[in-house]
Formats: sequence, structure tokens, C-alpha cells
Amino acid sequence: MPKLAVLDIGTNSIHMVLAEVQPDYSYKILDRFKDMTRLGDGVFTSRRLSDQAMMRGLEVIRTLVNLARNKGYEQIEGVATSAVREAKNGGEFLDHVMQQTGLTVRVITGAEEARLIFLGVQNSVALPESPTLVIDIGGGSVEVIVGNREAIFQARSLKLGAIRLKDLYLSKTPPSKSMLRELEAAVTVQLKNALGSYKTKRVEQIIATSGMAGNLAEVIHLQRTGRPLPQLNLARVSAKEIAAVEKRLAEASLKTRLAMPGLDPKRVDTLLPAAMVFRILLELLQKTELTICDKAIREGIIYDFIQRHHERIQAERDIPDVRKRNILALAHRCHVSETHALHVAGLALRLFDQTKELHGFGPREREWLECAAILHDIGYMINSRQHHKHAYYLIKNSDLSGFTAEEIDLIANVARYHRRSVPTRKHDEFTVLPAGSQRAINVLSALLRIADGLDRSQFSVVQNVEVRVGKTVVITAQVSGDAELEIWAARGRSDLFEKVFKRPVQFITTTRDDDAG
Repeated sequence: MPKLAVLDIGTNSIHMVLAEVQPDYSYKILDRFKDMTRLGDGVFTSRRLSDQAMMRGLEVIRTLVNLARNKGYEQIEGVATSAVREAKNGGEFLDHVMQQTGLTVRVITGAEEARLIFLGVQNSVALPESPTLVIDIGGGSVEVIVGNREAIFQARSLKLGAIRLKDLYLSKTPPSKSMLRELEAAVTVQLKNALGSYKTKRVEQIIATSGMAGNLAEVIHLQRTGRPLPQLNLARVSAKEIAAVEKRLAEASLKTRLAMPGLDPKRVDTLLPAAMVFRILLELLQKTELTICDKAIREGIIYDFIQRHHERIQAERDIPDVRKRNILALAHRCHVSETHALHVAGLALRLFDQTKELHGFGPREREWLECAAILHDIGYMINSRQHHKHAYYLIKNSDLSGFTAEEIDLIANVARYHRRSVPTRKHDEFTVLPAGSQRAINVLSALLRIADGLDRSQFSVVQNVEVRVGKTVVITAQVSGDAELEIWAARGRSDLFEKVFKRPVQFITTTRDDDAG
């Protein structure tokens, strides 16, 4: 099954989740990693990522990417949000990421961030038919999305992230009353403007995602019960509880805040503005409680990946063998006749199995023959007249994961010689290969040429073959109708077989009725 690593380069934290997509299109999280790198510290006042923040971020990203690759994760989806998006040197930072890790990180817009967050919630919480408002407070932005179990109705990305608000409004701890008033006014204006376009009276519930919401819920639960929060997902906190925590944080010194049970020390300066945003939102919507969801953008990226790769995932479920799956995928991309390709492959394998005493090959060569047979006609996509030569170049230059370069060379040559000229020393692509590969190409091409001839009309008239090896090799074709064209074509293509095995080939046909008699 597909393995996917999601790297989320946020303003406050850098996260990575390692997931495995299941056959039923669900997923399993195998591991999670998080580092509160604070990449966005100072970026919203200076408009630049600091050198120190970039160094921290690069070190964390390098470590996580290496970890994912060491665990066998070739597919890594990297996204960056508001801090990188808004910094004048954000592109420079991502260039460093590319140079040091080889990973191309996608900088997503606020609207795309909102869509992915809602996708994560939508697939994790049983949303009602009536509208739900989802809020995600990050370090740089706040995403506010209204939707239901089927769709997003509206989405806004607001510049109200906790690090941004701290940098712009809270220059000391504890803040002065004037700082708090200015902060509250700014938050209220932005939320009112955003909510003004929503039919907010119809919103049934408010769901909060992200680490800010989770840490706030932990602090509140400890105050309420004296015990740690047993489960974050679907935990509920009241507007009164949020307001009480906000008040405590606003009045507390740094030392007092750090002593608060449950408070993440790395959020000591950002939980206050986040709590204020939650409290004002609840007041504006006249709601009394907030529901927490532990799924957000990272899970949304996984679901988005599943939606975009639905066909590939189905193929991996139906064809577990990565090598055969990639061969069939290439044939599909080149629009070959699947019926003909698979029928020729079946006939070629039967010829291979029944002539083993002549060639002495085993499972490895048998697989190469099957692959070449499935792909032998892909050159038609370019030009029918020279399609055997085009097949060679297409196979040679395709990304056939799971095969070595030597195997791809060999498969390409076998497909190339399925018609017209036979391998010769005049062909440079053939003569540069080792002697063992040359022999394999000769034998496998000889079998493929006959198999392809036996389906000359592409109507599967020849349904099976039986081979009797003697001084003459007798090939009996079981047919379902007139097979004169097939026998004529196969006889014309038996030249390489006779040259390789130094014995003539004779073709006989038998019908189903003959077999029954």
C-alpha cells in the first residue's frame, strides 16, 4: 500500500506524519514528529525569516526528511504556510530546503490551507447536514471555514495567527491594558468582517483544530478536574472557561504562566492571543462552547492525496506486485490494447514454460518476457510504422520503479525485436550489452515474435498452445475459428526461434471439437 510522509512547515511548528494508505482508502498513522521551531518569530514585523529561525528550520526539516527516507518513504508531500508565504526571503529559504534535502515544498495559499484543514475535519468528525464553523489558529494565520458533511460553503484566511498577534500587539509580559484593548479591537474587527459574509445564525457548532486549541483544552481540563485530558478529539470547553484562562494569562508574569498546569512552555507567549480569538469568536456567534478536533491540515493533505491518487491506490490493491503494476500502468498510459497485450503475454509464457528444456531459463527471465509482451505495442502511440523501435525508446525512458537499469534495457530490447529485423551486431543498443543479456534477448524475442504472430488479428482466435520439442519443434494451436492469418504470421516470425535453437518449427491447429474428440 502507498506510504506517504506529510511535512507541514508552519509558522509555529514543523510537523511530520508518516502514513500508510489502506486498501479501503482509509489511512493509518505510523508515526508523528513535531518540533516547535518558531520559524515565524519576528517575521510579521520584519517581513523576513531571521537567520536563526531559518537555521533551526533547515536543521529540523533535514532531520525529518532523512528520517522519512530511511524508513522507506519515497513520497513526501511538503507544504509551507503563512510565515514562508509572507516573508520576503521565503523563496530563499525553500531553495535551501531543496538544495539540502532534494524536497520541493509547496507554498499553499490561505484558501488552500482552509480547504485542507476542513478536509481533515470532514473526514474525522461526524458533521451534521447543517453548517459547522471550523477555526484553526496557527502561528501566522487563522482559517475560518463554514461547511457541512458534504461541502465547504465559505472559507477565509485571516491574519490573526498567535505569533503574529504576539509580535504586533504584546511587546511585554504581562501586557498593559492598552495593549490588550488594542489587540481585542483588532481581532474583533477582522472576525466581524469575516463573519459578516457568513450566515452565522445557521451555524450549529464551532470546531477548533490545531495545537493552540489542543493546549487550551488541556489547561482547562486540568483546572476543571485536576487530571490530564484523556482524549483530545471531541473534547469540549466552554466560553466561560476560555475567558477565565485568557484572564489568568493576561495578568500573569512569565514565571507564573510557566507554572500553570498543562501549559506548553513553548506556547507561554502565544496562548493568550489564541484564547482571545476563540473567546471573541464565540461571543460574536453567541455560542457557549467549543469542540476540539485533533485532525487538521496534515490529515487533510493525506485525504487530498488519496483523492488524487485513487486509481493508483486501487491498482496497488488489485496488483500488489510493484513491478507488474508499473508495467501495466505504462501500457495504460500509452493506450495499448489491453486484451491483445495480455493475450500475447499469456501465449508467450506458455511457449516459455514448454520450451524450458531448450533455453534453461527460470522465473527472472519469465518475468522479463511477460513485461516485454505487455509493452510490445506501446510504440503505436508515436507511430505505427516503426512502433517496435518507438517501444524500445519509450521503455528505456520511462520511470519503471522496481526494475534495475539493466532489466529495463533488456525488456526494451525484447520489445524492440518482436517484429521486423532480428538482433544483429549492426545494432549498437544490442551489441553493447553483456553476452548473457544478449542471449536472453535472443531467446525471449524469439518466443514473443511467435506469440504476437499467433494473435495477428487481435481477436484471440488462438486460445492456447501446446509445444512438443524434438528435432522439429511442433506448436499446436488450439483455435476457436479460422486461424489461417495467425498461423501465417507466426510461421513468418519463427525465423529467430529457428536460428536460436537450431531446429525447424511446425505449426498445427486444433479446434475445441478436435480436443473433445
